[in-house]
Amino acid sequence: MQDYIQIHEGDSVAVALRPLPAGTAVEADGVRVTAREEIPQGHKIALKDITAGEPVIKYGFPIGRAKEDIAAGSWVHVHNVKTGLGDVLEYSYHPSFTEPEPQEPATFQGYVRRDGSVGVRNEIWIVPTVGCVNDIARALAAQNRDLIGGTVEDVKAFTHPYGCSQMGDDQQNTLTILADMIRHPNAGGVLVLSLGCENCNLDVLKPRLGEFDPDRVRFLVCQDVPDEMEAGRKILEELAAYAGTFKREPVLASKLIVGMKCGGSDGLSGITANPTVGGFSDLLIAQGGTTILTEVPEMFGAETLLMDRCATPELFDQTVGLINDFKNYFIRHGQEIYENPSPGNKKGGITTLEDKSLGCTQKSGSAPVHGVLAYGEPVTARGLNLLSAPGNDLVASTACAASGAQILLFTTGRGTPFSSPVPTLKISSNTPLAERKSGWIDFNAGRMVEGTPRAQLSKELFDLVLEVASGRPVKAEQKGFHEMVIFKQGVTL
Repeated sequence: MQDYIQIHEGDSVAVALRPLPAGTAVEADGVRVTAREEIPQGHKIALKDITAGEPVIKYGFPIGRAKEDIAAGSWVHVHNVKTGLGDVLEYSYHPSFTEPEPQEPATFQGYVRRDGSVGVRNEIWIVPTVGCVNDIARALAAQNRDLIGGTVEDVKAFTHPYGCSQMGDDQQNTLTILADMIRHPNAGGVLVLSLGCENCNLDVLKPRLGEFDPDRVRFLVCQDVPDEMEAGRKILEELAAYAGTFKREPVLASKLIVGMKCGGSDGLSGITANPTVGGFSDLLIAQGGTTILTEVPEMFGAETLLMDRCATPELFDQTVGLINDFKNYFIRHGQEIYENPSPGNKKGGITTLEDKSLGCTQKSGSAPVHGVLAYGEPVTARGLNLLSAPGNDLVASTACAASGAQILLFTTGRGTPFSSPVPTLKISSNTPLAERKSGWIDFNAGRMVEGTPRAQLSKELFDLVLEVASGRPVKAEQKGFHEMVIFKQGVTL
């Protein structure tokens, strides 16, 4: 097993792939240095003397500046490096990208809906319009599990605390996400559960849906019936009968939309897990499929790499707006733009937001950007899409599903049990995590540092995604985990 890696030939630091005891010799670019102290796994060692104020280079780009003189062989982390990020910036377009070569078509077994959309699951979803009926939604899901059978795979309630006492754009966000969820093709049938007096009532929500299949989407206003449990049961029986008419059938991989998210990163995430997902993204896009990259604050410091991959000047302008609009969101709330990474990220070896961003954007692979999406906006362009959403795991993952992702790939160096509204496939950056939390992790990208080539891992992940799309449950599904979290941005009355 390799002990360390210099990611780019111009880097001034290397990353420890295992703990390096003090005195360990490290050689890069023909220069040999000795570790002055223990370097934890995933953390950085200086390959040369770095003077105070000088950029620290990793991935071939600055990840911050030295707070003080750093001697070759020293541990490089938050104690001696600070971010170099500033506020809103101006950018220029320098296009540099290559379209992937089309590949022999691959297929999966999916559910083709009447409108031509494709689901990878055939579930009954209960979607409350307001948090006041959350307990009713949960009770209906729990008490009607006998409807699972045949091709009906689950009955799920997607609860949330919103839908009333919201103002302006905040309420519009809720309406948008609810409508996205109701239209999602992973649901063979949807019960929209309303209280009756909320801001997001059915008269307000229905126009957001556009045309919909009345056999697939049904509505219940709890205040209008004597017994909402009895009325809900009757509707769910009818939805299950309808959903049960759908069967899996061969579908081209070009119909897949896959979200890409990372959380609880460590120093290996940008070396193993995220590049593996990037390779997957390129493979799916070569099939004519679609991927979604989100977490805009975790693009800060690496945004120009994405901007230069925009397929058109118009997309470049939209990406500039995506980045600067989110920076202005931070500024409006009086928060530091670079107030990241999290304590868990830092413990794992991530030093600055630039460090995290340059690792995070590895998930985008090398394909050009063909779409830039507002929060809650459905995908329309095939290929790589950038989506406006925060870095929060649950909010960003829900946003991917709301934009149309049927599956989410979630990389992690720390581990997490949560699941989004769609099958959420967990990818570990290191083998110890995969072994310690085998009940959480679906795929171990940490094998890369043990000698498995990235291209092989990406192909294995692509094959696994096709299996998941064809019905193989991920670990979180086996445990019954699912979550929907809406981006809260405004005033609550």
